[in-house]
Amino acid sequence: MDNNKYAVIMAGGVGSRFWPKSTENTPKQFLDVLGTGITLIQRTFERFNKLIPAENILVVTNDKYVELVLEQLPLMNPNNVLAEPFMRNTAPCLAYAVKKIESVNPNAVMVVTPADHLIAKTDVFESIMTQGLEYVSNNDAILTIGIEPDRPNTGYGYIEYDTSEGINDAPVKVLNFKEKPDLETAKGYISSGNFSWNSGMFLWSLKTINESFMINAPEVMSHFITEKEVYYTKNEQEFINTVYEKCPSISVDYAILEKANNVSVINTDIGWSDVGTWVSLQDHIEESDGGNSVISGKTLMDQSSGNIVSLADNKILVTKGLNDFIIVETDGVLMIVSKEYEQDIKKLRADAGSKFGKELL
Repeated sequence: MDNNKYAVIMAGGVGSRFWPKSTENTPKQFLDVLGTGITLIQRTFERFNKLIPAENILVVTNDKYVELVLEQLPLMNPNNVLAEPFMRNTAPCLAYAVKKIESVNPNAVMVVTPADHLIAKTDVFESIMTQGLEYVSNNDAILTIGIEPDRPNTGYGYIEYDTSEGINDAPVKVLNFKEKPDLETAKGYISSGNFSWNSGMFLWSLKTINESFMINAPEVMSHFITEKEVYYTKNEQEFINTVYEKCPSISVDYAILEKANNVSVINTDIGWSDVGTWVSLQDHIEESDGGNSVISGKTLMDQSSGNIVSLADNKILVTKGLNDFIIVETDGVLMIVSKEYEQDIKKLRADAGSKFGKELL
């Protein structure tokens, strides 16, 4: 493995649309959402560890999840777990990671990834990552991974790219990043033929991203620049606690990607899902018991189909004539929601917390 290659796993989110399984104490990335015995962050670490040495993998997370990270990732170097004292979105956490890596290897190239995505075609993924890391090693470019869309999905951001030079599985210039669209807009994107889903994975060299931060978002990066040796010392956490209070809360998309003129995309099909909702799991779960997706629990489902079920292993669910529902049970909550109202789960979570106590959140 190349010791100049690094991976940064972003693992600080709460995953509120995966409530009631995902809570503030145990967010989605630390859950075994498929019922296979491995959590999402463990899957992510294993994917990248095939390409990048364990000592070159960093995890950025909220300070209250540090012990969870180390418990689930025993190969992690504790010094490579970056503890954020406050939620400040993705630009500050990546500026932190960039400066920390630079302190030990200014020649590094890095890939940034969310902790909670699923990737089914791991062989294609490894090939794309190898290609991408080679590309940013030799080009002054910010590289994104675009997912070839198979339907007009309204739950993903989109990347508009230039097709004038052809694609042929090579990086092409990004023209625009688009926010999550309504259905008609998404249909237009798909029919145009030059839009892909934004996977949230990025690759760059430290030199390139440092320059881009200083040009496009100096108000973020300037906080993490220090003349004294701080990173990988006993003073690091105190320093980070101080600078995070001063940092703006801004995504790397707004801070860098939408401003930079050297952004490219590789479009691919890696069997990707951001697992943003319960329904998004269905593509990754084999149907059972009459066309239902049973993650865990015991079921007897008569004249019932299209349901998603996640229960405690010892719980039994019996239904008749129930179709297209999300049924999720935890120690304290049973949630039954029509798939039609899946987007309301985030609000239901907040309402339940207000009515029954914040400990549910």
